[in-house]
Amino acid sequence: MLMLLFCIENERYALASDQVLEVIPLVSLRTLPHKPDYFAGIFNYRGQIVPVIDLCQLMHGKSSRDYLSTRIILINYWGNKRDTASEQQASYILGLMAERVVETLHKADVDLVDVNVQMSAVPYLGKMIVDNQGMIQCLRTEYLLSESEQVYFLPESQGNSIS
Repeated sequence: MLMLLFCIENERYALASDQVLEVIPLVSLRTLPHKPDYFAGIFNYRGQIVPVIDLCQLMHGKSSRDYLSTRIILINYWGNKRDTASEQQASYILGLMAERVVETLHKADVDLVDVNVQMSAVPYLGKMIVDNQGMIQCLRTEYLLSESEQVYFLPESQGNSIS
């Protein structure tokens, strides 16, 4: 499996590449009032308004630093909302801002190690990869936002707005 690597507060994290649509440079984001601190803003991506979450702010309460390697990772985000008529999850594009998004890594599924620590407060932290530089935490994007947090990011067509 190909993994996209990035950093949050000098710790390495990974996303499975099949979740990634595109990695883009930082763009000007329009901020919106009365949103959580980790909500960096929105931007126009090929005619679609895309919300962006600052992963550093979400996890550590600090904004991502403005490095040349700080990027927005565009993912298909399903969350935990299901379309009950077809039993398929509806997805939409979500941007994840992270630092040092410059590397990929090939790892087999068997190389992913269970953490064996209950982390119900942060269910988005998945298995670990151990390499010669240390540990890499895998993110489970489907658990990145709680149901109550998802209300900020669902398109209007799913019953909510970004207002």
